[in-house]
Amino acid sequence: MLMQLARRLISALAATALIAAPAMAQDMTGAGATFPAPIYSSWGEDYAKASGGRLNYQALGSGAGVTQIINRTVDFGASDSPVSPERLEKEQLLQFPAVIGAVVLIVNVPGVDGSKIRLTGEVLGEIYVGRVRLWNDPKITALNPTLKLPQIPISPAYRADSSGTTSVFTKYLSGVSPIFKERTGAGNAVAWRTGLGAPGNAGVAAAVKNIKGGIGYVEFAYAAENGMSALMLANGSGKFVAPSVPGFLEAASQADWANAKNLAAPMLNMPGDNSWPIVTSTYILVPKNPKDPARTQRVLKFFDWSFRNGTPAADRLHYIMLPPEVQDRVRQEWTKLSPGGQPLWPAN
Repeated sequence: MLMQLARRLISALAATALIAAPAMAQDMTGAGATFPAPIYSSWGEDYAKASGGRLNYQALGSGAGVTQIINRTVDFGASDSPVSPERLEKEQLLQFPAVIGAVVLIVNVPGVDGSKIRLTGEVLGEIYVGRVRLWNDPKITALNPTLKLPQIPISPAYRADSSGTTSVFTKYLSGVSPIFKERTGAGNAVAWRTGLGAPGNAGVAAAVKNIKGGIGYVEFAYAAENGMSALMLANGSGKFVAPSVPGFLEAASQADWANAKNLAAPMLNMPGDNSWPIVTSTYILVPKNPKDPARTQRVLKFFDWSFRNGTPAADRLHYIMLPPEVQDRVRQEWTKLSPGGQPLWPAN
């Protein structure tokens, strides 16, 4: 009888440990942008091995990430588009960049190598307002004289959720396409004039894969990891370039960090021989008045560790690390976090 009771007790304790373990392991929670999800996931795995601290990150879209950190239901929010200074002040949030990446256009044009297709921002804007509707439209064939483009409809895909990737893409188009700026404009969620909406990078990619003539915008790491063809775009110098890490670096190197309010430095449509025109930082939001300061402090420690140790993962996943001087500026911003008068990050 005693042996049976002992076995039952041991089993009950083991079951309790299994239930409790995940809760204890979730040292940080974050939610938001899908754009940086691959790198945050990789950094989280490496950080867990190095420190034991674990990250639970939910890639729900930038809009959801901003909402969740405003509601204080996560330790940090993530957004591909910077939050306005007025909203940061109102919601008592600190914003900082975490990593740099790029948005690319994937296509599905039967019989044509998508990586050989060339578009300008102006023509791309006309596609996304429904003004250019066929792949063999004269405006596209004039840019691609060596390609035999089929007479099939263009089927644009876009993010149906509130998305920072959409914000970056529409800011780019609004800057290079007057008709897109007039008819659609920029934002996390806009009133698209044509096409099919789908949730997340995965949804847009699936829409493009499943529809002949499809075109859609996704984060570059996602396209690269899934073997998708990304077309060429004209950059700020009018040169047609394919998406590449050197091209992202060339664009990012021109960012004016010194004059960037809340460290939000634009990198769109930069000039250069190889500069990719849709490059951006992605941002982290933490509360200035956290419910549990220790949890916010763990977020800062995680990103500090990632800045110092995250280059191999970034290289593997085709992201760009922040320049060291920008990382130092981020850490300096952290010193402003002093809930209850207790600094969460030491001043240099």
